[in-house]
Amino acid sequence: MPLATGTRLGPYEILGPLGAGGMGEVYRGRDAKLGRDVALKVLPPALANDAEYMARFHREAQVLAALNHPNIAAIYGLEDRAIVMELVEGLTLADRIEQGPIPIDEAL
Repeated sequence: MPLATGTRLGPYEILGPLGAGGMGEVYRGRDAKLGRDVALKVLPPALANDAEYMARFHREAQVLAALNHPNIAAIYGLEDRAIVMELVEGLTLADRIEQGPIPIDEAL
């Protein structure tokens, strides 16, 4: 069940959905403490109640937090069943592909 606009996860307020996939839903959120927008990847309740999926989710956050690259969103932390990440504005890969084939130099 998607989170409604205005729902709070700790200090983060859900502003709206950004996308969804097999492992969760991603929302634009507002960090009330720091006054910045963030992306929140949230596990659905069915997966959040599964210890194996929660362990996988925590490992994902740890791996991402260990990476530092301009093309990888920064991880700000974990909150309940959400990974809090840097919000990167721009086209999604699906939007970009709709514009036509991606040139090799851009894809690399």
